[in-house]
Amino acid sequence: MDGQGPLAIKFSSCRGVSFEPKPSPASPFAVDAAACAAEPAASAFSKAGRWLPPPFIRNYSTSTFFTAHSRANSHFCDLDLDDIEDDTEGESCDEDEEMAFASAVDGVSDAPSRSRRSASVKRAKKAAGGHSRLGVILLDQGLFTVYKRLFVLCVALNALGLAFAATGRFPAGRQHAAVFAMGNILALTLCRSEAVLRAVFWLVVALLGRRVVPVAVKTGVTAILQSLGGVHSGCGVSSLAWLAYALAQARRELHVNVNALGVGAAILGLLALSCAAAFPLVRHLHHNVFERTHRFAGWGALALLWAFVVLSARGSHGHGPRATIAVLAKRPELWLAAAITFFTFLPWITVRRVPVTVTAPSTHASIITFRGGVKAGLLGRISRSPLSEWHAFGIVSDDGDTHAMLAGAVGDFTRGLVSDPPSHLWVRGVHFAGLPYLIGMYGRATMVATGSGICVFLSFLMQPSSCAELSLVWVAKGIDANYGEGMSAMVANNKILGGRVVVHDTATMGRPNVAELAVGAARRWSAEVLIVTSNPEGSRDVVTACKKAGIPAFGPIWDS
Repeated sequence: MDGQGPLAIKFSSCRGVSFEPKPSPASPFAVDAAACAAEPAASAFSKAGRWLPPPFIRNYSTSTFFTAHSRANSHFCDLDLDDIEDDTEGESCDEDEEMAFASAVDGVSDAPSRSRRSASVKRAKKAAGGHSRLGVILLDQGLFTVYKRLFVLCVALNALGLAFAATGRFPAGRQHAAVFAMGNILALTLCRSEAVLRAVFWLVVALLGRRVVPVAVKTGVTAILQSLGGVHSGCGVSSLAWLAYALAQARRELHVNVNALGVGAAILGLLALSCAAAFPLVRHLHHNVFERTHRFAGWGALALLWAFVVLSARGSHGHGPRATIAVLAKRPELWLAAAITFFTFLPWITVRRVPVTVTAPSTHASIITFRGGVKAGLLGRISRSPLSEWHAFGIVSDDGDTHAMLAGAVGDFTRGLVSDPPSHLWVRGVHFAGLPYLIGMYGRATMVATGSGICVFLSFLMQPSSCAELSLVWVAKGIDANYGEGMSAMVANNKILGGRVVVHDTATMGRPNVAELAVGAARRWSAEVLIVTSNPEGSRDVVTACKKAGIPAFGPIWDS
């Protein structure tokens, strides 16, 4: 179908066969273009229960874009987007999530009754080897993923240097073990600095977003950038080893500063606590515990690090203030500590408490509207209590006066947005770049979303990007009822997509095989890469199917 100009929107059947419906006037997909053109855009938002603010409809033919009913739905997101709202502490998989698992594995073609749901879920789990959601996140993505390779590479290089230092073949490592420990801490800090990563992602897209660059190079860089968490965790473990070695060496010296040794031991304990909290099992089952422990233990270790640097410069006999400053200025520990501190607190410099407008069209989602436009493909973090927890969401913007976040009510924080909508929220001024941002590096890309995962891609439907051709596959339940009467029409008439769309409403068309839809769409429109946002099971299935078909594909990983 390539090269034939704009295509009509395709609605796939549950068997993976696409067809063009000819809706009757009573159909929820029918759009009266004349009526839409005659109705002023502003009037469309004079009613209650709108999904997004008025500026988001200025470029579309339907005035009912994102109009939503307040009718509750027991299955708002056909497949939940767990990677965007990672608030799972104390939560268990409810029936909707169980059905999401079943639909991702079995591709159930009709809507089963409640009694059949449980049997379908059990069969799906059995077919998947009985893996838990944690197993899917940690194991089913592969034993030799890029993330794990980067982790092993970092640990191996540090272990090699440590072994040479211990055997006397690496004098610099033996004499400056604390410097190597701090170097690892700086590296892991940079891997999590949103400002640094925003600059890196922008530079990569600017340099590699050219047709002359091979697709293999682009996908390789995408895989590495997506998996920088492996470097973060690898450097964290390595810093423990180097610091332990440095303390062991210091104990053997005759002129060691006992206070510095004690502070170093405290730092080692806090780093060990931080690493233990980040262990995958703890992080998945008790995410809030992980986040708070990781943050406050890290801050405590950073404060003690400054004490360690100063005490080490004073030596065992002690120096006066001037002598200590002179010694510090010549020591790399000072500059490493300064760099670590700067990049650690850089995001906090931009933290602001801003007014927001929160609307809850149903009990299963909320729309948070902010002032100011945002570039396509970026994500943002919000919080009610900035010292406690932060939550990341995809940003919907038309690069105008406002932007918004679509938050599915799947955790304590997001449910609170529905039951107790705030008037103000804390935000980080630096919006960070995630996997969707890298779409701009490719010439043709297919976006696959399930349920509220569409929010990550909506900005690409409103703002032109450097990607020449975008295509979309969206699977959700009750699209017009839950996302607005004009949602399907907006997607169908979208000029940027040019008709390269597959929309599957499970409420009327049954549960599809999302992986088959994704592979079919990527082949149909000759996509260079496919990006999927779904729950862990759905993302795994789509990425696996695409790789078998020879299509480069990326989805959120557990430590994205």
